[in-house]
Amino acid sequence: MANSQIDYWIQISEYDFEVAKSLFEKGHYIYVGFMCHQVIEKILKAAYVKATETIPPRTHNLDKLITGSGNAGKISQEYLNFLDELTPLNIEARYPAHKDAIYKMIDKKKARTIIEKTESLKTWIIENWI
Repeated sequence: MANSQIDYWIQISEYDFEVAKSLFEKGHYIYVGFMCHQVIEKILKAAYVKATETIPPRTHNLDKLITGSGNAGKISQEYLNFLDELTPLNIEARYPAHKDAIYKMIDKKKARTIIEKTESLKTWIIENWI
């Protein structure tokens, strides 16, 4: 079960990353952050399965996934800062009251940075935790 679950989460994370890049190319920057959160959430779920050999919890909370997998303390401050940046993008992109703030916050340059950091973190997690 564990290997098929890990493969599932990796594959869906990769798919979501392709969606994020496509959204960037089309200029839909507000949703780049949302999809990048999804990418990291799903790769963390793969790491969770690898570490615990159990199904990950149904949560969008990145910190909970890292802690639950036993990987807290095994990640750089730079990546933790990026996780803090991604976390609100998962929720705020879904609700109209927050979209205006995100539109102002995520322009093309910021969206490109989010994609680059997402790719870096995703690769690091795969190489170090999976």
